[in-house]
Amino acid sequence: MKSKSIAMAALLTLFSAGELWADIKLPAIFGDHMVLQRGQKVPVWGTADAGEKVTVSIGDSKATATADSDGKWKLSLDSLKASDQATEVSVVGKNTITIKDVLVGDVWVASGQSNMQFGLGGSHNASEVIPKANHPSIRLFSVVRKPALEPQYDCTGQWEICKPESARGFSAVGYFFALDIQESQKVPVGMIGTYWGGTPAQAWTSIEALGEHPETKGYVDSFNKLKADLPALKEKYQNELLPAYEANHKKWQEEIGDEYNKAVKQWNDEATKAKAAGKTPTAKPALARPEPKRPILPGASPNVPSVLTNGMIAPIVPYAIKGAIWYQGESNAEQAVQYRTLFPTMITDWRTRWGQGDFSFVWVQLASFKERLDDPTQATNGWPGLREAQSMTLNLPNTGQAVIIDIGEATDIHPKNKFDVGHRVALAARHVAYGEDIVYSGPTYDAMKVDGDKVRVSFKNVGGGLEIGTPPPIRLNQPTSAPSPELVGFSIAGEDKKFVWATATIDGDSVIVSSPDVKNPVAVRYAWANNPVCNLYNRGKLPASPFRTDDWTDGPAAPMKK
Repeated sequence: MKSKSIAMAALLTLFSAGELWADIKLPAIFGDHMVLQRGQKVPVWGTADAGEKVTVSIGDSKATATADSDGKWKLSLDSLKASDQATEVSVVGKNTITIKDVLVGDVWVASGQSNMQFGLGGSHNASEVIPKANHPSIRLFSVVRKPALEPQYDCTGQWEICKPESARGFSAVGYFFALDIQESQKVPVGMIGTYWGGTPAQAWTSIEALGEHPETKGYVDSFNKLKADLPALKEKYQNELLPAYEANHKKWQEEIGDEYNKAVKQWNDEATKAKAAGKTPTAKPALARPEPKRPILPGASPNVPSVLTNGMIAPIVPYAIKGAIWYQGESNAEQAVQYRTLFPTMITDWRTRWGQGDFSFVWVQLASFKERLDDPTQATNGWPGLREAQSMTLNLPNTGQAVIIDIGEATDIHPKNKFDVGHRVALAARHVAYGEDIVYSGPTYDAMKVDGDKVRVSFKNVGGGLEIGTPPPIRLNQPTSAPSPELVGFSIAGEDKKFVWATATIDGDSVIVSSPDVKNPVAVRYAWANNPVCNLYNRGKLPASPFRTDDWTDGPAAPMKK
């Protein structure tokens, strides 16, 4: 009996020790099918017992770290060479983790709001590209959406091999970008998708960075007030807002919802039969009254300053990357002047936190959108001003911009042609990140010179020469429109600041702009509108970026029509 008691005591001791020993754990960003960044130090981090030694190895590269008093450890592997041959990463301490099917190439972060989130399945050429989306050397990681008031150590997500089923819901811009980068660089590509529709740039910027500038310090004040008021707000949510919503929703369901669901089911059945017969289905039934929206839990809104950099960027920092691509700005369009500070602040903030220098950062300038107006004097705020703020951010090193002023859709804030967007982002990245000597940008404003009643506007990035161009199709198999005989999109003004539409002609690497109504011109604008008519390109078939030569203000933009 005594020996049994001793044996039992020993087992209990081992069990208790096992409970105290924490297995090595890795953040979700490290997992099977991942891509590690080539050509630079590769940080790896995780948790273990305090004082535990952890060794990470891949091939001939090996490094060891000791977990600190909080059980956190971090190390860096030496520079790795690109390889599309699957290998394993071994993480060894008191337990062993083996990460399988690992490639080495280039890793890019794709972030922003809904136009970056826009899935491949919704793109204009989805029916053609999705069945062919088998690319074993492209890997996709989608960060599950999560706002947080404090920086998070981990996120939810997993690496997936690019196949039709995994590519369908991934960012269409990110997918097409990855295809171009892999084709041009001949290396595996990892895409980390971290995006959320409708979100502003301040949500993707840390509180510390926002507090550095007078223009953005107000976001810090609102964030701190929210945190201070959070207990009272949550109490009100539980006791008032949520019960009121549940009562309203129940009433809506009883009065409208059940009947509507039946009508939709019947419509789906009829629409399926109509399509099978080659007929056009009738319009989907409309709701008689909108469904009540569930109130957002206080602190859980993705639009609060810093909550997305806390919840969706911090968990992947400092995973080694080649750079980032960004498509956002719609939600900040009515604060265009502030965006001149906010956007470069966000980029600098990311670079600081990643700690790998000024990594390449390429973004998409806002597309054309909303009603097309004939007035040559349009607001300097709104979408034209936001595009200007984006262009001004090119003053930061290692940045690039893809102009898509020619492929927007007036009635749809989410233009479906994401193929050309991804391609143009990739062209900019190939120049900025890889140093390729290619035509990577459309014409950009350089200088103006007044000569009597005419203005000579000179350009950079002429790509072999300026020309009148045509936009690419925005629908699959849609023929390209015939080029216009005239250059359009230019307006001109005198000291009275009244713009009129101008005659514009290409002269070498310049455009001569004039109007009989302006005898002494002082300013020129091009494509300066929410949805401009414009057709200046270079011979690389890339559109000119909208610009203005003045710095006048003319009041706030009209409210956005969605």
